[in-house]
Amino acid sequence: MGVTTAPAPARLHPVAVKPVAVVMGVLAIPLLLTANRYGYFGDELYFLAAGRHLAWGYVDQPPLLPLLAQAMDALGHSPFVLRIPAMLAMLAGIALTALIARELGGGGKAQTLAAATFGVSSLFLAGGHYLATSTVDPLLWTLVLWLLVRWLRTRADGLLVWAGVVTAIALYTKFLIAGFWLAAGVAVLVCGPRELLRRPGLWLGAAIAAVALVPTLLWQATHGWPQLGMGAAISAEVEDTWGGRLTFVPGALFVAGLPVGAVLLCYGLWRLLRNRELRFLGWTVVLLTVVFLAVNGRLYYLAGLYPVCWAMAAVALERGEPARWWRWITTWPCYVLSALLVLPLTLPIWPRAWLTEHPSLPSPPLAYAEIGWPEAARSVAGAFARLPERARTAVVTETYWEASALDRYGRDLGLPEPASGNRGYATLVVPSEEMTDVLFVGADPRPLLGHFAELRPIGKVDTGAAKPSYFDGVPLWLASGRTEPWSALWPKLVNTRA
Repeated sequence: MGVTTAPAPARLHPVAVKPVAVVMGVLAIPLLLTANRYGYFGDELYFLAAGRHLAWGYVDQPPLLPLLAQAMDALGHSPFVLRIPAMLAMLAGIALTALIARELGGGGKAQTLAAATFGVSSLFLAGGHYLATSTVDPLLWTLVLWLLVRWLRTRADGLLVWAGVVTAIALYTKFLIAGFWLAAGVAVLVCGPRELLRRPGLWLGAAIAAVALVPTLLWQATHGWPQLGMGAAISAEVEDTWGGRLTFVPGALFVAGLPVGAVLLCYGLWRLLRNRELRFLGWTVVLLTVVFLAVNGRLYYLAGLYPVCWAMAAVALERGEPARWWRWITTWPCYVLSALLVLPLTLPIWPRAWLTEHPSLPSPPLAYAEIGWPEAARSVAGAFARLPERARTAVVTETYWEASALDRYGRDLGLPEPASGNRGYATLVVPSEEMTDVLFVGADPRPLLGHFAELRPIGKVDTGAAKPSYFDGVPLWLASGRTEPWSALWPKLVNTRA
């Protein structure tokens, strides 16, 4: 019986170090200049708060981001320091996308095109500004894809083991990558190469990922699997905020980058579906698109698959395979146009005062969630200082953003550690039984009705000149005379909605 040997690795083009480094350098400049411009994003404040209550899991996520936020905060208390991993993730994504193009047979031009397309994607450029799961998770998917594509060329099983290690890290960021492997497995069974499923390295990598996941799965099990409930909450949020399923595909194309990123994403997917060896990756994209549409997922859930599509498109472009009539879209003026369109919509390039004076300026849609947190904390602290029973008054907020901001900025102003029943914050802090009154921060105090003798408005949060701000104008309420123990009341205040 003959012995089956792996095919000899194809000869690779040299790494396009200089042009890819130029792309990375050009994109690093706006990231560095804007990293400290406004302030922390609401989710970043939550990661900092969760990092001060480290656990193997949380209601809304695995523990990697809170751990990373805590580590960066220990190095320096500023948005710039916190966002260093996000900036590095953006730059690493550019390099990995170029390397995927190289593995697919691309030379210097293909590697540079792929890298530049990553760089002008609104999703990834914005991701370089925020420390978030939507920044770290797509990077880890990109790294897994590079390992898979390299395995297809070399058949070196050690790459599959490393893919398992990276998957383990990704699972501690979000559980989404498990869906990638399930979809990829189905696609491999149908399209091949089925040899992949027979490789011991693949299953060793899978075992590493599974064993590594045990602690956070145990946390989920002992807390009633709250992550499952988050799926329904996110689906409802997407429906209410982003238009749901009707906007998923157009939105996914938009965040890929206009016009370059969206066009090359579609062309690259088409090329993957036509390639016998890589067809399973194309069908993985299709399958996951259908799944995320069905569950009303967020736009960025597919982002980790964009780089392989861009790389595939770049290689075909280098070879002159596309029709001439649309190749102009990959000329440098189009990349410049894409960058000019993307920058004001992804990064806080304007001075903060300009947003107050000129509210019609194009700006990141989440800029309001970076402005006014310290000012809001001072406003809440002022209201708290005027309360007659401060020693017996807890601070409870309607949303986890509000609680996270008060946790960050309120300690030095005399505020007690805040609590919130919203999402993952619900398990971080619960008011002590000595707290008979509540200063409630939020628009809807109805969950408190029937649990306190009195509930009355006492003012609103004022962020002064720090506008536009998520926190400005949020009502303040005083609930006094708690009528039941916190152990019975707190579960009634827990909610998973945004």
